Amino acid sequence: MRLLYIVLALFSISAFAQSIDSLAVAKKPVQTNWKSKNLVGFDLNNIVFVNWNAGGVSSISGMAKGNFTRTYSEAHQKWHNELIVRYGLNKQDGIEVRKTDDVFQFSSTYGYRKDSLSNWYHSAKFNFNTQFTNGYNYPNTEIAISKPLAPAYTFLGIGAEYMLKEKKFILYLSPLTIKNTLVLDKNLANQGAFGVAPAIYDTNGIQLSAGKQTRTELGLLIANSYKRELMKNFMMDNRLSLYSDYINKFGNIDVDWHIQFELIANEYLKANFGLNLIYDDDIKAKEIVNGQQITVGPKIQLKQMMGIGIVYEFKSKKQ
Repeated sequence: MRLLYIVLALFSISAFAQSIDSLAVAKKPVQTNWKSKNLVGFDLNNIVFVNWNAGGVSSISGMAKGNFTRTYSEAHQKWHNELIVRYGLNKQDGIEVRKTDDVFQFSSTYGYRKDSLSNWYHSAKFNFNTQFTNGYNYPNTEIAISKPLAPAYTFLGIGAEYMLKEKKFILYLSPLTIKNTLVLDKNLANQGAFGVAPAIYDTNGIQLSAGKQTRTELGLLIANSYKRELMKNFMMDNRLSLYSDYINKFGNIDVDWHIQFELIANEYLKANFGLNLIYDDDIKAKEIVNGQQITVGPKIQLKQMMGIGIVYEFKSKKQ
């Protein structure tokens, strides 16, 4: 009988040990080649004047932003996807709410290399850019100079990408990139906004044909991305895109340059300063002359951004 108790006890211990092992195996994470990063933030700036002798206008502005990435990587291939969104508003005393920033950008790049030691990839890249709401040439809020999907830009091309992962440096060269400009608003398309063919009218002002809502170009694209920690808790993110159409004024370069500096106070509080410079020969500037909005030639577009805000970053667990 004692022997039977001993056997039963050993059997129970063995079964318990097996259950513990099974539980450990069940909880052991499964490895994956996918990595994700999610960052959301909000910047707020406020200034209030009450009986201020030097004068001034009280104002409040805020901007919501997000950056989401999904990356698949292994020895011979990688697939990087990134979504950038920003939307900002400003309110001053006696003036209506005005938009300060409006960005929706999605990019996807796939690369393949035969040699796992090489920094060069055979790559294909897709970009999509547009905005969330109407844009105006303030103070004129009657006539929209841009709208969601008017314009929208897509880039699709093949080429080569050089990447130094440890230095966060990427250079993309594409001799064959198709650029599509979408103006999915009839009024803007009829005006020939953003480079599409305008509507045709007869001498009496009667429309003979509507403006084109798309424009397709084939050209050369060079893009660069470089991130670096200049000093402790002080980061730089530099992005440059250069595009030239083979058929229409080859050598006339469209420029999109964005540089941002970020000072990290702690895990959640960050200050940032950024510049965005754009030049596109197809985008005509708007000006107010004698109370009338008129279209003039292309000009350098420059946007400066500075803010202090809360940022929350969350990553999916590595599996």
